[in-house]
Amino acid sequence: MPTEPPADGVQGTSTVRWLTDDEQRAWRAYIQLAQLLIRQLDRDLHPFGLSMHDYEILVQLSEAAQHRLRMTELADRTAQSRSRLSHQVNRMESKGLVAREGCEGDKRGTFAVLTERGAEVIGQAAPHHVASVRQHFIDQLAPDRLAVLNDACQPALDRLRQTRDHD
Repeated sequence: MPTEPPADGVQGTSTVRWLTDDEQRAWRAYIQLAQLLIRQLDRDLHPFGLSMHDYEILVQLSEAAQHRLRMTELADRTAQSRSRLSHQVNRMESKGLVAREGCEGDKRGTFAVLTERGAEVIGQAAPHHVASVRQHFIDQLAPDRLAVLNDACQPALDRLRQTRDHD
């Protein structure tokens, strides 16, 4: 068994509760699934010139009022750091998928705005992306398993969002 890591502010590190064999298997299966699934979905978006990060940004903007979001809100919605999002939006701007606009009355605020080209690209990519999600994930699980998975993940997701909101 590995030696105990130093306490670093994470709850429970001073007295580590090591994972049981079942917990370890579940954790590793989840991590491998998440990594392989995102890699596959990313590959399936490449013919459209998109990455998964690009796609998620386009989705958020396409669903937002007036197809625009403040950069800070877009970062929160896509679970990206503000600096990472800024670099991502720069790349997407160079492709003509999004534009930045200043916020009236707030000189420091910036909107990310879906361009006409961005709307066209997501319109083309979305049916293929949904088919890929179905093929590689949704259709691999029975409907009752999807409900169990959602119920199982929601408390951890809520906790992480709450933690993020207090950072």
